[in-house]
Amino acid sequence: MTLTAASLAAPAFGETKKLGIKLGFDNYAVRGMGWKAPQLIDYAAKLQCDTLFISDTDSYESFDDAKLAEVKKKADDLGIALYAGGWSICPTSRVFRPNRGTAEEYLRLGIRLAKALGSPVFRVVLGTMDDRKTEGGIRARIADTVKVLKACKSQAMDSGIKIAVENHAGDMHSWEARDLVEEAGKDFVGINIDSGNAAWTMEDPFDVLEALGPYTICSSLRDDMIWETPDGASVQWTAAGDGLIDWKRWCARWLELCPKVPIMIETISGFAKNFPYKKEEFWKNYDKHPDALARFEALAKKGHALPPFKNEAADKKQGEQEYQKAQLERSLKYLREEIGLGVKA
Repeated sequence: MTLTAASLAAPAFGETKKLGIKLGFDNYAVRGMGWKAPQLIDYAAKLQCDTLFISDTDSYESFDDAKLAEVKKKADDLGIALYAGGWSICPTSRVFRPNRGTAEEYLRLGIRLAKALGSPVFRVVLGTMDDRKTEGGIRARIADTVKVLKACKSQAMDSGIKIAVENHAGDMHSWEARDLVEEAGKDFVGINIDSGNAAWTMEDPFDVLEALGPYTICSSLRDDMIWETPDGASVQWTAAGDGLIDWKRWCARWLELCPKVPIMIETISGFAKNFPYKKEEFWKNYDKHPDALARFEALAKKGHALPPFKNEAADKKQGEQEYQKAQLERSLKYLREEIGLGVKA
């Protein structure tokens, strides 16, 4: 059955139809809290989330199997499915961190963490848009990442863990991320799709869903406001419902492409980034696909500038924390009440 926005409309008496898509959040949404895994699980339970994506390895007090088992038990007792993630596994990325060993050692650690926590995936990233400027460009960094993935394939397969590579911070266009998965092996590698980062490669986030949805095994989603500027366009990430994404259309397609994958929200709001793509030198580091760019530009024509977040609280840290929680909770409320996400009552 083809699902449309009309088929997702609220049923009688104003009740939104439940879609059966699990709903949760990526802990980076509340990064300012500095919470470890047990506190994050308590917060997810308070928000009646189905899932919790702990997307960094610094959120655990210990990597000891017994300690990880305690984290899993706490989540299980509260009915929360855990998803695990970490950082760059590209040894030549500008943001690779050697503090946990080589890229292969870090990925093997992540696979062990995911297995201990009951997560079906371990999320990783290649890098950021700065890696597009390195020697050999992003294709060389993709090749380096593929080598690391292949070196750890047997451990991933033996553990039953899939590696979810994110389209992260403008590092890869959707077609490049798709190529990475195909080259590494889609039997054990998939995509962690990020709708905010999609706009950082001058793509309509819906186009990215179309391209990467069939490979998607995890998610870190937020809304985008995009507007025209004299030299290109600016992108500001927002709470769900405050940007240009048509969430009813998005979720209808989600049900067709990756229905078993939870939608997990990673709000990073309050600032805009300009992309001067109308300057020819910009394309030295990006692929210009005219059709994709035209759809991005059409989206930008619908948008409008947003003011940045101003932290006017006396306690700046507390002000940032409250803003982050408000953006996340606003998103979850919107997606539950207006779109019908979440399976808990």
